[in-house]
Amino acid sequence: MIQCKDCELFRRKEDGQMAFDCDPFTNVKEPECILKWQLLKINQMVAGYEATLSYYHKLAPMQEKMFKYMEREIEDVSETDNWKYQDEDENAPEDEDEPGREKWQ
Repeated sequence: MIQCKDCELFRRKEDGQMAFDCDPFTNVKEPECILKWQLLKINQMVAGYEATLSYYHKLAPMQEKMFKYMEREIEDVSETDNWKYQDEDENAPEDEDEPGREKWQ
């Protein structure tokens, strides 16, 4: 099996990162190259996922503040609209034994 460092499709960048010019659909030297390519892509996906998680961790405190603020606003609105429903509560019959009203058995 040919090592990647010995392949003409491999190059190392100035900052030490590895760069591969191989494409599994066109120019693969050996079957193991596909496995290595899959491993590299999985590593890229994991790195992207970890970056997303770290961003979510940074946003979490701000989201908590927003949720608390929204809860307070909703409570304030419901308290403000409470006067609309007070009349309905006063007019509602409290006694279930009113004449003309059937009981469910």
